[in-house]
Amino acid sequence: MAVVLVSGGLDSMISAASAKAAGYRILALSVDYNQRHKIELAAAARVAESLGAERHIVLPLDLSAFGGSALTADIDVPKDGVQPGIPVTYVPARNTIFLSLALGWAEAAGARDLFIGVNALDYSGYPDCRPEFIAAFEGLAEIATKAGVEGQPFKIHAPLQHMTKADIVREGTRLGVDMGLSWSCYDPTPEGLHCGECDSCRLRSKGFEEAGIPDPTAYAVKPRD
Repeated sequence: MAVVLVSGGLDSMISAASAKAAGYRILALSVDYNQRHKIELAAAARVAESLGAERHIVLPLDLSAFGGSALTADIDVPKDGVQPGIPVTYVPARNTIFLSLALGWAEAAGARDLFIGVNALDYSGYPDCRPEFIAAFEGLAEIATKAGVEGQPFKIHAPLQHMTKADIVREGTRLGVDMGLSWSCYDPTPEGLHCGECDSCRLRSKGFEEAGIPDPTAYAVKPRD
């Protein structure tokens, strides 16, 4: 059994599908952090159901109270292409917070495996997507929990860590998942379309294009590199 972070995005979907393919029973965890693109939570429910999750918890945690990100505050989502540096769509300590919640559920449920869909190649430069972060959190889990102290360490699985977005799309195809169920856009249109201009839309589109696999996504504007 594994606790799998399921945001509703493409990467988290393929990460969850990898857990299922490896034989894990899935406990799916999504966080309603009052994100601008809350539409992703509907996608998370679709993904969890499609992968046969035994339970799906959507945990409310209003990070807009802190702000500091274009996803949680009144800050425009950048639409001028992927730029060097850490973008304003970075949510302070988000993956640290999410993994901490997943760790709490895992210990309570008797699970010792956690899955997260972070990626360190085709991504937006977030520091909490790097291998160093995953390794450090795994070490933290060992010393911060009753299970870890008693010799039952946790394993943080990041199966997409070293994949390009095209590799991730190919992996989704290999695993036979419907990637059209996922949601990537940071700034959805009122009609419920991917905007096609934010970093996440551009990276998603680029992944399908480079993989040579038809993109099932409905974009308001055709994404550019």
